Amino acid sequence: MSQNFALFGNPVSHSKSPYLHQNFAQQFDLAIDYRKLLSTPENFKADVRDFFSTGGDGCNVTVPFKEDAFALCDILSPMAARARAVNTLYLNAEKKLCGHNTDGIGLVNDLLNNHKTDIANRHVLIIGAGGATRGILGPVIAHNPASVTVANRTYAKAQQLAAEFADLFQVHTCSTSTIDTPDKPDIIINATSASLSAELPVTDALLITDCTVCYDLAYANEPTAFMQWASSHGCAKSLDGKGMLIEQAAAAFTTWTKLTPTTAPLILEFASA
Repeated sequence: MSQNFALFGNPVSHSKSPYLHQNFAQQFDLAIDYRKLLSTPENFKADVRDFFSTGGDGCNVTVPFKEDAFALCDILSPMAARARAVNTLYLNAEKKLCGHNTDGIGLVNDLLNNHKTDIANRHVLIIGAGGATRGILGPVIAHNPASVTVANRTYAKAQQLAAEFADLFQVHTCSTSTIDTPDKPDIIINATSASLSAELPVTDALLITDCTVCYDLAYANEPTAFMQWASSHGCAKSLDGKGMLIEQAAAAFTTWTKLTPTTAPLILEFASA
């Protein structure tokens, strides 16, 4: 008997999630059905309830429903509670709806395992103070960076986000118009949506040295504008979010099945696509 999984979003037709999860399942000879389910803000809550009431075992949630999923949960993982967003849902033994957020795990695992980029004792600059940054900040902090700076166009929003994580770490803040970090950033993460419109979130080339790792959470068939900018100024590595996509999916699969899939073949496949 197969296990039933799904992805809720709008849009969802472009998603690689079914392909990724079928790959994970095949590693364990596990029979699964993974569907892409289009929803709407008006119907999302009912759609999720219906999915689980009709035999669903777990589901992923993508834009624009991660905050709606957060509000729907009976129980939240610490990461989901910090992120205030949920991308992985399942029922526990008591049939309580549980929510987890694997986005930050996906980023960290991609950096550490696939790109051999340590976070410990490194200076990290995150551009953007929206939901994407909120989702990755906790896992980044958990790996003991030397410093973390959040730069945002609206400075007050960066300050607010830093205050919410103040019990974990002293997060520095600045405006994207005047980047101010404790030291030269070793890792620069673009967590804005600027790349989706081929725009640059920052233009200060002095941020980059030949040791800087630049990571765009977005991805496309070609290098993003941020990646091109970073490469043109001589960064050590210019990376996109394809690996994060794969690793967050693997973490969700583990949450549901308690099985840990190998991601390396998919990383190579997507890198060469």
